[in-house]
Amino acid sequence: MEKTKKILIHSVVGIAAFTFASWGLFAQEKQAKPWEVPAEYKNMANPVPKTDESIKAGQGLYVKYCASCHGKTGLGDGVKARMLKDYAGDFSGAYYQNQTDGEHFYKTKFGRNEMPKYEGKLSDENIWHMVNYMRTFKK
Repeated sequence: MEKTKKILIHSVVGIAAFTFASWGLFAQEKQAKPWEVPAEYKNMANPVPKTDESIKAGQGLYVKYCASCHGKTGLGDGVKARMLKDYAGDFSGAYYQNQTDGEHFYKTKFGRNEMPKYEGKLSDENIWHMVNYMRTFKK
């Protein structure tokens, strides 16, 4: 009986350790990968005022072009997100919100890996509208 108890305790401890280790790996996978942005874009000012009209225009574009991966509320949980190799990103968190508008413009315009580029698909003004809208995703 005592031996069975020890085996059970070791099994529970082992399962718990594996679960926490797996959870830690999963959490690491949900980190955005570093993305270098050239200084000329990083320091670029947003020329489109953050008006209600701009945010509304950005919302329509975001729903059409971004929500399928990034989610309706920018949490990185869109219907296509689980099929991506890379984490789509959480636009409501500090990692995103602490970046400059120019960084977001650059990433949207030029893309990388699974993130498509919108250069030639959307005007610069429309990309700025989306940046303004995505700023509304604060927690």
